[in-house]
Parts: sequence; C-alpha cells; structure tokens
Amino acid sequence: MFGFNTVSLDAKGRLSIPARYRSDLKSQNQKKIVITKDPQYPSLKVYPAQEWDIISSKLKSLQGLDPIVRNIQWTILGNAYQTEIDIDGRMLLRIPNDLKLYAEIESEKQIALVGMGNKFEIWNINSWEMRQTGGSLSTEILDVVLPESIKSMSF
Repeated sequence: MFGFNTVSLDAKGRLSIPARYRSDLKSQNQKKIVITKDPQYPSLKVYPAQEWDIISSKLKSLQGLDPIVRNIQWTILGNAYQTEIDIDGRMLLRIPNDLKLYAEIESEKQIALVGMGNKFEIWNINSWEMRQTGGSLSTEILDVVLPESIKSMSF
C-alpha cells in the first residue's frame, strides 16, 4: 500500500479507501482499522489491526517513566480509535471529530491519504504539500531527542 491519493470526505466525515488498496486489505482479511495521532506532525496514522497489534505491543512494553516515552504513548495509544470496515463494500472509514481537528481536516472536503506500506497517513492537503516542498509546519515536533527505545521503532 504505497502512494499519494487525494480523497474526499463525505458529509459524515468518512473516506472511502481507494480501490487500489482494497484488494490488499481484503486479501489480508483486515476488517478492523485503528486511527491515531501522529506524534510528530499534524496528521493521522491509520493501521490495519494486524499492524496495530505490533505497534501497540511495542509501545505498551516501553518504560513509561521516561517523560518522552510517556508522551508518545499518550499521543499514540491514548488517542487510538478502532473501527471496522466492510471489506466487501466501499471500505468507508469514519474519522472521529477530535482526530479531524488534530490533523486540521475538520472542515476540509479533500484530504491526502498516503500509503506508507504497512499503514496510511491522513493529511490536510495544504500541510502535505508544504512538507513535500520542504516547508515546516507550525505544529510539527522535530527537535525532541528520542530515547533509544523509541528510535528503533517504526510508527
């Protein structure tokens, strides 16, 4: 699941997974999807359940006394929203309002859905274009020194 897509949100705040990804999700029998905040950018991460189980297990096993680790756990685990999709239908994915607000897509009609191999990212189109041209976003967090336990993880 790779590549950039411009997708529309319907009146209920749902997006339809593009057809090019549906066969992958269907062949893997991925009915459950988890959406959560990206800890670095004003965007969202979308994980099929199988991938989410791996990520969440790793995050849960980390030492929560480190304030940076704890903040990342709060951001990713504490904001996770699990939903089911109809793998035989249009695969509609509803994004909760608090997550839309975080990713600055609450009033957008078009958003960026970026396939990142084992997950998707959801972006405000303008923020995505700004990052692609090297611009910085006022809400991104780039100057945090990550503990070794986090550096080896792929979110």
